[in-house]
Amino acid sequence: MAEPSLARESRARHWLVDAAVGGGLALGLITAAHAALPKTSQIANPPRARLAAAPAPQAPVAPPPVLIAFQSPLPGYEVDSPFGLRQLPWEEHGRLHAGVDIAAPTGQPILAAADGVVVRTGQDPGYGRFVELKHAEGLTTLYGHLAAFDPLVAPGAALKAGSAVGRTGSTGTSTGAHLHFEIHDAKDRPLNPELFLGRSFATAEDLPLKAALRAPRRVRVAYVSNIPKSKRALMAAREEADVAASAADSAMNATVTIGADGRPRATLGL
Repeated sequence: MAEPSLARESRARHWLVDAAVGGGLALGLITAAHAALPKTSQIANPPRARLAAAPAPQAPVAPPPVLIAFQSPLPGYEVDSPFGLRQLPWEEHGRLHAGVDIAAPTGQPILAAADGVVVRTGQDPGYGRFVELKHAEGLTTLYGHLAAFDPLVAPGAALKAGSAVGRTGSTGTSTGAHLHFEIHDAKDRPLNPELFLGRSFATAEDLPLKAALRAPRRVRVAYVSNIPKSKRALMAAREEADVAASAADSAMNATVTIGADGRPRATLGL
């Protein structure tokens, strides 16, 4: 064989060997790279963080229907003279205290106890300056002994619960600065306010009318620190009458005896 032909065959054999070696090396590198890749299942299904289920939206709850709701006419102050039979120092017998008294310094704001309409304002010898409101189911509230009316309060004015009615005072027959507060039914009968204040009523049947009409039978004797001037003269006259009556009783029961010296002596009878 000629030398050029042998040279060509030698180069061909070297090329085949290099190709085989290079192909095997490349195949090995591809296999190693493939093994290093993540599995298909891991890519298709990557781990997911657990998420808390969002709460289902809830429809707003409608507030229950309210026929009438009462609040304190003098927030922050307590009842110090309750509803019931009461005897004051200038009274001979007990009588119905037709509301409650709430003591407070002069000038404190007095508020409407419930939604209503002003039916009366005025001046009374007993209640002093007063305001009367009418409410649902014919109920009325009365606010007495006011020092002043609120400028917006006039007959026919509609007031929301919590609206200003006036200011505390001691007008009329009063033993000191306080609010006299009453609730009456549709027949103008006085009701115990403490069964209404702080409560709301959905229907007329919920109103505690029967219970509120009842007053304790026990007469509560009231001791006051200030007696109105109009009652001081009455008390003084009564004391004088009691003294005169006592003297008359003593004279009627007295007997006359003659002493050892012959002089008459008066002694009280048994």
